[in-house]
Amino acid sequence: MEASRRIAAIAANAQWFEDNSPISPEHKKKSVKGISARAINVVVGSGDASPSSPIGINLPNANWIRAEHGSKSVTISNLVHSYHEVGRESGEIEEFTLREEDIALHKKYGFLTGVLHVDLHEVIGHASGRLEPGVGTLKETLKNYAATLEEARADLVALYYMPDLKLVEIGVAPSAEVGRVIYNGYITNGLMQQLKRIKPGEDIEEAHMRNRQLVAGWAYEKGKPEGVIEKVVHQGKTYFLVNDYEKLRELFGALLREVQRIKSEGDYEAGRALVETYGVKVDRELNEEVLERYEKLAIAPYSGFINPVLKPVTRNGEIVDVAIEYPEDFTEQMLYYAREYSLLPTYN
Repeated sequence: MEASRRIAAIAANAQWFEDNSPISPEHKKKSVKGISARAINVVVGSGDASPSSPIGINLPNANWIRAEHGSKSVTISNLVHSYHEVGRESGEIEEFTLREEDIALHKKYGFLTGVLHVDLHEVIGHASGRLEPGVGTLKETLKNYAATLEEARADLVALYYMPDLKLVEIGVAPSAEVGRVIYNGYITNGLMQQLKRIKPGEDIEEAHMRNRQLVAGWAYEKGKPEGVIEKVVHQGKTYFLVNDYEKLRELFGALLREVQRIKSEGDYEAGRALVETYGVKVDRELNEEVLERYEKLAIAPYSGFINPVLKPVTRNGEIVDVAIEYPEDFTEQMLYYAREYSLLPTYN
């Protein structure tokens, strides 16, 4: 309920976020409609949502429906919490964070930062901006780069607003310091940590991973003259340190403006250049270093969820409760599914 209250507060201020966005005025919605959002706990996942599930959903995908009627966002709170707990207990934060004050800040605000970023990404990010008259759908204009650029746009909206005092004002953030936590984590993940999923010699193919490297890599390159983000090698390990959070926010705002322009105008060539330049190619030496560091931590490159077995509890022939039992591991669960559900019953 608390998570839904937080999301409702964000949704209620959707017009403020749109009006104060750094994108061009002609690409802003004059009237944001139908923003609906909830936080839920999920019991069971199936299909392409299992075993690796999304942590947030925003529908519909059609821009004309969003513009005329609005959109619906859902944040899956228990999965966000589980990801946070795994990261907190694994030593991953300590391994890839050099400054002690950044580690302390993450421990203080890490979980809240994660859910706030998801909320802003889904509720405000995907619902923001508009296409120029006559511009086709993203699949028509941006084609194979559409998903990456749309995810980058939604991430940039969230990143731009994470340190904003508006979040404190509406009661969803205790301090603007949550912005520091997400900026540290996003840059490190985009430039380094997510490379744990890339085998040596491969490029990045998945849209969300391309998006994160694009945003982090662009900000790192554009901020080099002023040392906004610094690459440091300490005791043989690579780290990326954010030195100027205000300037980094400005850079995120500038990139958001450009990505929104690309979407609004359907500028395929600019979108292609942005993704191919910053989102696809991998630093091979850094890739190998990241793989070695994760191997020592014994952390798998992907996380998944085991579904519970729900068993009715009866009393006097009536169901009075449901017992939740978990198999020991993923293999046991898959064998159970094969045994119980591989053949469907036939009915006359």
